[in-house]
Formats: sequence, structure tokens, C-alpha cells
Amino acid sequence: MRRKFIIIIILTALSATIAKSENTFNFLRLAGNARSSALAGSFVCIENDINAIYFNPATLWTVEDRDFSVTFLKHTLDINSGNASYKLPVEWMDGKFAAAATFTNYGSFDYADKDGIKGGTFSASDLDLAFYYSNKIDTNFFYGAGVKFIYSGIEKYSSTALALDLGILYKLKDGRTNIGVSLLQTGFQLSSYSGENESLPIDLRVGFNHHLMGLPLLFNFNFHHLADNTNKFGDRFRNFSVGGEFYIGEYVDLRIGYDNQVRNVLTNNVSKGLSGFNAGVGIKTKYLDFDYGFSQYSSAVNLHRFSISLNL
Repeated sequence: MRRKFIIIIILTALSATIAKSENTFNFLRLAGNARSSALAGSFVCIENDINAIYFNPATLWTVEDRDFSVTFLKHTLDINSGNASYKLPVEWMDGKFAAAATFTNYGSFDYADKDGIKGGTFSASDLDLAFYYSNKIDTNFFYGAGVKFIYSGIEKYSSTALALDLGILYKLKDGRTNIGVSLLQTGFQLSSYSGENESLPIDLRVGFNHHLMGLPLLFNFNFHHLADNTNKFGDRFRNFSVGGEFYIGEYVDLRIGYDNQVRNVLTNNVSKGLSGFNAGVGIKTKYLDFDYGFSQYSSAVNLHRFSISLNL
């Protein structure tokens, strides 16, 4: 049980350090699927992937197949997360809709009095429910928005919030380059743990990707967390991630990524190991796609994501 508390503290501290402030809803920063984690979150311009809505809702308009996806994120012990996203089979004014849900369960904990005498258990969990809409401005220019209801609870206490995600995506005429901008988690609390309102972990992202000519490689580069408070304005641009996706034949994709922010926020008291580095693989079949993503936050914290995408 003590080990579980240590792991939760590590993950919360890392998330809070990245945000430069402690926040009830920092779990939102861990959203994504196996493919996005393998690319270190450099996902703001990805086309035809329903999971890209977590990073830029404008990408929803580019989704043509694999309209349903589910992801399982393995932390450690009995701490587990998951999310599911689905492009709805309805349209409005040529626009597309999607729904998504993200859930984290921290397992059960023992009640104990000041003398350490145990009696009963309690649980803790986080939940995010979202609804998205995307449409096009012209042939190569798209916009999107998402509304989120956010819940965080521990024992009998809870906190809730509403948030708005906004994004644009522009596809250059060369057909190989995309540029995207998104603003995530803008909103307000409906209720709080302590009675004092907190700000949400706003995330401003700017990025591009490019299919290299003559090479089976998709290169991705993103600035992220540009809205975080920093001592110097220029320090915000140290928050970047880069990822490469290599196409090995028709059915296998190999992925690597690096997140400079994750690498730099860890203190000297924590063993960095390969923190900030990510890797993964995607396997495509006729009926579904399977993806695996590995992320290291320190030598003690390794995250494993597994995703399945298919058509409903």
C-alpha cells in the first residue's frame, strides 16, 4: 500500500512540475493512445486517427476509417487508466461529431487511524467525458472544438469542472505537410475539494508534421504547454516533443519520440534514466489496428499503453 502511495505521488509530482502548479485535473495531461505516447505527444497534426482529437479537435474532420478506438494504460500495481473515442455516424452542415471518455482508477486504500489500526477501504478515480465537433473552412483548412465534463474523486470528496478544447489544422498544397494549433483545457471548476477554485491545466500546442519525400517516414514536431507559467518567456519553448513514424512495409509501423519537457523537469534527486524517450509499434490488419507505446518518466516510472482501433 505504501508503494502505491509513492507511485501516485511521483506521477502527481511530475505532472504538477510540468504544469508549474499543483492542480486537481493534471491527469488530463496524460490523455492519449499508444501511438501518441510512442511519438512523445507530437500529435497535433496527425490525420485520420480518431485519437488525435485529444491533441487537436480539428483533426476529427480527417478521420475516414478506424472510427472507434480503445486504449489501456498500465501504471503499476492496481493503478490503471483507459480511454475510448468514437466518431459518431452523424453529420451537421458537413461537420463531424465524436465522443470520448478517459478514466483512471487508483485502486483501493485502507482506512487507518492515528495508531495505524485499519478499518475498511476507500477508492480514488478520475473521469473525463468529451464531445467534439469539426468542420472545414476550405479544402485544406479545418477547425474543431470539444466540450469536456471532468470529475476527480477520492473517498467521499470530489471536484468537477467544464472545459473547452479548440483547434485548427492546415494542410499544405504539397500534400505532405500539415500545420496545427490547439488550445486545450480552457474552462472553470464547478466544485472543488477545498472550497477554493483552481485554474485548469491550460495547454497551448503548435506543431507540424511532414512526410519525407523518398523515405517511409512521418516526422512530427510540436511545441506544447506554451501556456505554462515560466520564469522567462523563452523557457516555454523548451517544452517541445519530436517523433518519427517509420513505415515497415504495409502492415508495421515503428515509432520513436522524445519529450524535452519531461526530460528537463526531473530533479537531480530522481534517476532520469531514459526519461523523455518513447518508443512503440503499430500493427495493421484487415479488421483492426493494434498499437503499443512505451514512455519513461524516470527509472522508477514506466508507462505502457495498448490501443486497438477498428470500424464499428
